[in-house]
Amino acid sequence: MSRYKYLFLDRDGVINIERPADYVKDITEFVFIEGSLTAIAKLAPKFDHIFVITNQRGVGRGIMSAGNLQQVHDYMLSEIEKAGGKVSDIYICTDTDSTSINRKPNIGMAFQAQRDFSDINFRQSIMVGNSKSDIEFGDKLGMYTVLVGNKYPKEDKIYKLVDAYYENLYKFAENY
Repeated sequence: MSRYKYLFLDRDGVINIERPADYVKDITEFVFIEGSLTAIAKLAPKFDHIFVITNQRGVGRGIMSAGNLQQVHDYMLSEIEKAGGKVSDIYICTDTDSTSINRKPNIGMAFQAQRDFSDINFRQSIMVGNSKSDIEFGDKLGMYTVLVGNKYPKEDKIYKLVDAYYENLYKFAENY
């Protein structure tokens, strides 16, 4: 898999524990998934860039502020760096409309990243996510797609659509 140079990570359910039917509204609600900090540290030297690509509809709905989200991301990046990892940038979509070009599974955030980092080649990229929208996002761009987590029952068709499945980000990092 060394032909891959760029890693795109979803946030909730990949890096931190997802809050079903809720949002991570501040740093007290942001809890790293066990092993995710170590995983990012293991993956950092293997990629030219690691990006976090995350839908954050809670801001658009007024449930949390953009400032709260920035504090959460500052905390997340600080902890990742302390653990020896590195994230080149975070791309967020706060839009509430599912047809927004920036809201996954739509691909606007990928093009924002490519605008900021012109060397990005999506065919040399891996998308790691825990939801169908993450996998569709990666598929639309020709990325290698990796599903993590246990959001879907084992008989769900998503397992046939992804290039790989791992229990969590740490297991992916261990096998990459």
